[in-house]
Amino acid sequence: MIDTSPPKVPVGAGGWEQRWGAPAVCLVLAAITFAVFGQTLTHGFIDFDDNNYVYDNPVVARGLTLQGIVWAFTRFHASNWHPLTWLSHMLDCQLYGLNPAGHHLTNVLLHTATVIVLFLVLRRMTGALWRSAFVAAVFAIHPLRVESVAWVAERKDVLSGLFFMLTIGAYVRYVRRPWSLARYGLVALLFALGLMCKPMLVTLPVVLLLLDYWPLQRVEPRKLSQLVLEKLPLLALSTAGCVVALLAQAEVIQSTGSFSLPMRIANALVACMDYLGQMVFPAGLAVLYPYPDNGLPPWKVALAGALLAGLSAVALWQRRKRPWLLIGWIWYLVMLLPVLGIIQVGEQAHADRYTYLPQIGIYVAVTWVAAEWRVSRVAYGGLMAGVLAALMVCAWKQTAYWRDSETLWTRALACTTDNSVAHVNLGIALLQKGRVDDAITQYQEALQINPNDAEAHVNFGQALVRKGKADDAISHYQKALQIKPGIAETHFNLGNAFLQKGSVAEAIAQYQQALQINPSYAQARNNLGNALQQEGRMDEAISQYQGALQINPDYAEAHRNLGLALARKGRLDEAIPQFQQALKIKPDYVDARVNLGNVLLQKGRLDEAISQYQEALQIDPDNGDAQNNIGNVLLQMGKADEAIAHFRKALQLEPANPGFQNNLAWLLAACPQASLRNGAKALELARQANALTGGEDPIILHTLAAALAETGRFSEAVETARHALQLAGAQSNTTLAGQLQWELKLYQAGSPFHIPEQTKNKN
Repeated sequence: MIDTSPPKVPVGAGGWEQRWGAPAVCLVLAAITFAVFGQTLTHGFIDFDDNNYVYDNPVVARGLTLQGIVWAFTRFHASNWHPLTWLSHMLDCQLYGLNPAGHHLTNVLLHTATVIVLFLVLRRMTGALWRSAFVAAVFAIHPLRVESVAWVAERKDVLSGLFFMLTIGAYVRYVRRPWSLARYGLVALLFALGLMCKPMLVTLPVVLLLLDYWPLQRVEPRKLSQLVLEKLPLLALSTAGCVVALLAQAEVIQSTGSFSLPMRIANALVACMDYLGQMVFPAGLAVLYPYPDNGLPPWKVALAGALLAGLSAVALWQRRKRPWLLIGWIWYLVMLLPVLGIIQVGEQAHADRYTYLPQIGIYVAVTWVAAEWRVSRVAYGGLMAGVLAALMVCAWKQTAYWRDSETLWTRALACTTDNSVAHVNLGIALLQKGRVDDAITQYQEALQINPNDAEAHVNFGQALVRKGKADDAISHYQKALQIKPGIAETHFNLGNAFLQKGSVAEAIAQYQQALQINPSYAQARNNLGNALQQEGRMDEAISQYQGALQINPDYAEAHRNLGLALARKGRLDEAIPQFQQALKIKPDYVDARVNLGNVLLQKGRLDEAISQYQEALQIDPDNGDAQNNIGNVLLQMGKADEAIAHFRKALQLEPANPGFQNNLAWLLAACPQASLRNGAKALELARQANALTGGEDPIILHTLAAALAETGRFSEAVETARHALQLAGAQSNTTLAGQLQWELKLYQAGSPFHIPEQTKNKN
């Protein structure tokens, strides 16, 4: 029997191994782990759950807050309840913000810690230094680990893995000393914390029973019932974890109509063998393996079942002579059980991340069998080094595919067939890079594979909106709602398409529908506010922006839009802090900076206004609004020559902008300095602006009249000014109407209008 006391140095072993063997192994394990996964510190986030878990999750992105801690423990989100995982992401945001390097570093550090604890615990249980080291090394750098370590959203794997190992370590300490409630309580506490990272740890009590058999050798016929009773508190925690997981994942559990029970069992059998095949030959790994729509070939299912039965029979037959075979094999199967798809969550047939802890059992079994081979120590060392070197190369290459979303999904399509999910997600990555046509091609491919893919329809609609094809986008969103009704995000996107089309009432209805489904949908509240602004319903718009900010106080766009609505209500002093808050959250928010400058301009704070416009131009030198508005400020300051230069620059950036055309035309027609006036150019620009606005804008007609008068066309100027006066009166623009009445008298007298030296503003 294996001694359950602390491991002793084998006879003949040197003092170096006794004193420095374990620390040296730990350093090497850390080094090879960083050699493979250190490259992730240069990777970005992946647009597949990373957004939901981190950078688009306002609660997480704010860092560690009391509100966030309460949210983590009291809410189901992303179809999970794992509060410690959420807290770890919040801590990363507290430390690193949304810099992906820090988030990746945490994953690598957690995985490294798990590797080292695995080695120390396994050595503690078995007394085998080099076998334990080899198991830990394979676990550290096997290519199947890449998904768990390189994917920020899989923090739950590496974090729960660490608590899994710590729980086993605490259990070994508990069983090797006289019974202690405190030591048992530590086991239960660590297990509970692990469950709060990922519910896959529900099988841990069974693993502890397996370890009781080997290597701890606590199993005796008369004590078996005691060992089971000893695990009952842990089994109670497992039961609670299962119940919570089922409640959290209720919305994403697939029905038997989608995946029949025989199909699930068949897939489970094949998945068990696929994982073993990938363990031996880790090629063609992908982020998602699609579930076979037409089921698996019967021969493949039969072969997988036969192999599983054969391996189980061998392990059972060898249980006395080689107990590690049976323990390692059962460890593998039992830990895979929650993710084999009998209760199918999602659309994947299997996933690399599901092997994170289960395959440790296989590594132990294979390593201990190989240790029985009668070869020299040098040969063993060479074999171990060769295996580890090959795994490091493969894992390093596999990790490189995770550097960005486009690379990841392109690789998935190269490794799988009929993968509509990969096509959709590659389309999303391409759309974010502005490659709209390439994205559309991917969505079309996805819909050819699965015409009822609601997500493909939604994303296809988003691409069509970018192309300006609102009608086509609307049909795709409506199709998505037929396939999956009651999805708030789809109603939100449909509202955006209606808004682009100019159907404001329909857009409002869709945003309201989205908010009925999800009242905490901050983006829907913001966009509903935008639609209400378009209808002139400012008070209702302000209410929606305020609601969005109650949900997400760091929503920069909502702060900016609230500022716009307040400014349009004339509440300038209230608008200014909203723009300032938007800029505090998002310092490079050019639109908010220009809007702040506009309000400061209205308040007469000219120097502050021009400073905001200049900062906007430092961020975006091609921002026409900033150039134009600097011109307005300079005009008020009496610097007409500089104002004209900025108006010209704005018009170069946006030649078809009627507002920019109008401003330059006005100054060229009415400038107080004769040397700067150019009536012919003013008339050309004013006519262009008038044509673009349909001839019914009194401000532009005002400019056109001034340009006509400057070129001596006084009868046309009179007629144009009268039309502008009628429109200004209908719009209750009394200031403009008064200005036009005075200018009309000049035109009737055959005199053009020029801005008086003491009056620098147009209207």
